[in-house]
Amino acid sequence: MTSPLTRLALAALLAAAVPVLTPAHAQTALSDSQILQGLQGLSEKAPTITAQQLRTMVQTHMAQNPGEQLSRPSLALKLDQLPQINVQIQFRLGSAIIEPSSYGTLGAIADAMHNPILHGYKFLVTGNTDVTGPRDVNLKLSQARADAVVSALVSVFNINPTRLEAVGLGEEVLLDPKKPTDPINRRVQIFTVGRLSPGMASR
Repeated sequence: MTSPLTRLALAALLAAAVPVLTPAHAQTALSDSQILQGLQGLSEKAPTITAQQLRTMVQTHMAQNPGEQLSRPSLALKLDQLPQINVQIQFRLGSAIIEPSSYGTLGAIADAMHNPILHGYKFLVTGNTDVTGPRDVNLKLSQARADAVVSALVSVFNINPTRLEAVGLGEEVLLDPKKPTDPINRRVQIFTVGRLSPGMASR
């Protein structure tokens, strides 16, 4: 389990090794307790959703709503009953390389996932973009960024990979549809979606 001091040391190490670009906007500031609280409390009444179902919903929405963004609705996931958090992980411009400044946030997320309260739970990590750039490119970029977050949680923070799945949602699920180019739409959302079997949850 990563401590705050470990996260600070890791962030400092990464910052020294990789040049930092100025982020376009500030990260969503969530405390460790807010992250833990946001991801706990999965109930039996919560909807069941898989990564493949999300991908199918996105592809269907894109096919049914072609054309310019202003002429089409955002995809409503209707997953409000699932425990979840929104964070704005910073990436290099147009890439899936995570900025060193965001590793503290990833460490806080990992701490929550390692907490006994959430031990053995599974999560969907979704990537979202704004509408800047081609729609199909945004979908691929959001998938690459969600994959990068999962990879960091597994390789850097030792989260069991069977607990995580990554899904790119592109520009289909805007946080603020009235401001489709606003940076607030560029975010990572994490949903708690179920439990692993006892044998798989041992790591």
